Amino acid sequence: MTLTKERKQELIGAHRRATADTGSAEVQIALLTGRITDLTGHFKNHSKDFASRRGLLKMVSRRRRLLDYLKRVAPQRYLDIIKRLEIRK
Repeated sequence: MTLTKERKQELIGAHRRATADTGSAEVQIALLTGRITDLTGHFKNHSKDFASRRGLLKMVSRRRRLLDYLKRVAPQRYLDIIKRLEIRK
């Protein structure tokens, strides 16, 4: 249900902008997308887990705010990240 240390490092390595980058918008969006993907799988087996569903909705809205920020500040980076993560069609 949570991201393992190895998976987290893999996501950071794939989406970072510089060698020491761990907190850019792209990295945060990638980490949130990984957690959201794990939680959606969790809900296939536990459909009545409403406490976790609330956490999922908070993560989705946080990712949405980060994507809106990135779209406003750097539109090309926004397009790149949604294409790489396949967030939108």
